Amino acid sequence: MDASARVDLAERVLAQLRDAEAEVTVVSSHRALTRFTHQVVHQNVDVNDTNVRVRVIIDGRTGVASTNVLDDANLAQTALQARELARFAPREPLATQVAEPADVPTPNGAWHDSVATATPDDRAEIVAETFATVPNDAWSAGYVSTSSSGVTIATSRGARLSFDGTDCAINVKITAHDSSGFAERYSTDVAALNGQTAGTLAAEKARASANPRSVEPGDWTVILEPAAFGELIAFLASHFGAQSYAEGSSFLSGRLGEMVMAPAITIRDDFRHPLHPDMPFDWEGSPKTAVTLIDRGRANAIVTDRAYAQKLARHNTGHGLPAPNAYGPHPSNLIVEPGSQSLEDLIASTKRGLLVTRLWYVRTVDQRRTILTGMTRDGTFLIEDGRLCGGVRNLRFNQSLVDALGTCALSNTLVRTGGYAYSLLVPAVKFDRFTFASGTEY
Repeated sequence: MDASARVDLAERVLAQLRDAEAEVTVVSSHRALTRFTHQVVHQNVDVNDTNVRVRVIIDGRTGVASTNVLDDANLAQTALQARELARFAPREPLATQVAEPADVPTPNGAWHDSVATATPDDRAEIVAETFATVPNDAWSAGYVSTSSSGVTIATSRGARLSFDGTDCAINVKITAHDSSGFAERYSTDVAALNGQTAGTLAAEKARASANPRSVEPGDWTVILEPAAFGELIAFLASHFGAQSYAEGSSFLSGRLGEMVMAPAITIRDDFRHPLHPDMPFDWEGSPKTAVTLIDRGRANAIVTDRAYAQKLARHNTGHGLPAPNAYGPHPSNLIVEPGSQSLEDLIASTKRGLLVTRLWYVRTVDQRRTILTGMTRDGTFLIEDGRLCGGVRNLRFNQSLVDALGTCALSNTLVRTGGYAYSLLVPAVKFDRFTFASGTEY
């Protein structure tokens, strides 16, 4: 569904709510995925959906209802349901109103027809390129995904905001007798996905980490490749939100203006970056602004939405989630600025350490202190005298991420990485001290 059709749909709903403060959000999406294992495509998923979410505000009380059944009768019923829920909802402590008109141009590169029109055959061709790289004594697993989506927010105050974007990814794991390797690529353009490149990298990591040795747990110099570093940075996202800051669960609480990380660290949130162009407004219809959260190690800013901008007397940075919600504002386009050294330079300068391809099963141990636990996965290597010296068995870590970021160096190449619930841009990182609590037998 294109933007004009979404606007028409939203206006049909607003027509049912002429005497109320109202917001209608229409989200259309087409998500497709080709999944494979053991060099066989075993699943194709193709989902088209359009969802209409109605928010009504009456005398400071908010009601929300949604539907994906788009006939006039059901849309009218959904509007009525939102109105009725508002009548019985508790009054919110802060005054709430919906968005007014704003000029929010879409960043360049957010949409590519190649993704929107991709077929199962197109994805299968990329997968076939991967199969050709798998060694005879190994097997592969992973997926290629393509998606296109559109968001329109229309309000009773005259806002008519629309965004259309595409996204795609390849995720490859190659498993051998006693080792494995991993590679990924994310983009808004399917031309950036190369099955041969991803498969070759994963196969090389599996080969190079074969016959892994055990090493003693403890404090290590560690280099995390982007997929591993991104997994950790994703756990910092909530700390930059105004709600966690105000409630005291963020490591930034009460520390704005202080040095909290190494001077090498600058973390921004910016929807305009060409590696990840994204929606230029938030889910409340407020224009997004680029925010420098950590400025050369110093705690610089937090992100806000309408409610927390009012509550904390701060500028609304446009990072609201669909209101009302229990989470508060949230950064959605995190970027860790790169350093000046190549990944090879980081390895060459390491007397003894570990190179980690990927992490898994990462969980929070202590939210305020940013202590995380998890394990290495799919390619962990010993570094001695600046050279990779083969694979090591996986290790479990327990580490404060903010402490680790206190003494570190960053590579000079920015990479988009992601998971089921996040997407961000990071370089590789070298931590001078990273604590492993135990080893494994694999």
